[in-house]
Amino acid sequence: MSNTPVICFGQQPCGFFPRRFLVAKVRTARKLQSEIGGEIVFFYHDSDHDPRETQTTLRHHKSGEPTTLNFTFENKVQRKYSPLYLKRIMPDWHEKTVRQLPSFDARIWLEQFKTLPQTNIADYCLEMYRRMGMLEGVRVVRSSDPAFRREACDIDEYFADVPYEGEVARARVIDGGKTLQLHQGGDAFLTFPAPAQISKEQISPTRDSRLRWMNSVLRCTHYVCGSGEQGYLRKEDAPEITYVSREPVERSDEAFTEPTI
Repeated sequence: MSNTPVICFGQQPCGFFPRRFLVAKVRTARKLQSEIGGEIVFFYHDSDHDPRETQTTLRHHKSGEPTTLNFTFENKVQRKYSPLYLKRIMPDWHEKTVRQLPSFDARIWLEQFKTLPQTNIADYCLEMYRRMGMLEGVRVVRSSDPAFRREACDIDEYFADVPYEGEVARARVIDGGKTLQLHQGGDAFLTFPAPAQISKEQISPTRDSRLRWMNSVLRCTHYVCGSGEQGYLRKEDAPEITYVSREPVERSDEAFTEPTI
């Protein structure tokens, strides 16, 4: 095994402009790289399905008042259950948002935003992050990548991307692989039989199994994480990693829209 440091951080797509805590992870990783060398890897967890992850809080460029925006979706199934790499961009949403941006502190990025590819939410967010310079010198690895999924270790707790009502849903696999479960909100769940076979290319981890699944491929030596992650990471699943707290940042859940990262 190489002794070259592999400095990782992970995050779901977290807004069409990156949240400030994600930029803090990037800055922390770059500072660490300047001290110990090695490469930086962004584990882009675009398999997540929660539409709340992409809420984007911007501030009015005159009043400074915050406003939270988010994508719109073609239908309820796609919004609630499809993974982020399969939630499609709505052209009318993009056009509306282009008209709104001059009112916010993100207006300096308007020309870049206008030409974003309107494919899916995960691609859309990632390309904006790239155009802002966040990913310079960073290798991006996506949890939706079939090749990554094939290489990853087997896990007992996982989701599977399965056909559902004309879309693809990310369903929790339970009951020894016999049953699929969709969370409808609160304590309500919809359950239905799992297909006879689920391939590794369909599987993505739960929060508790994510670290071991991710590191079985990436072989991180250092992992940059926020205080929230510190609370739930099962460090015993990857004791070989050195865990590094990201630098502190104000208004961490708001979008980062400054000229340089």
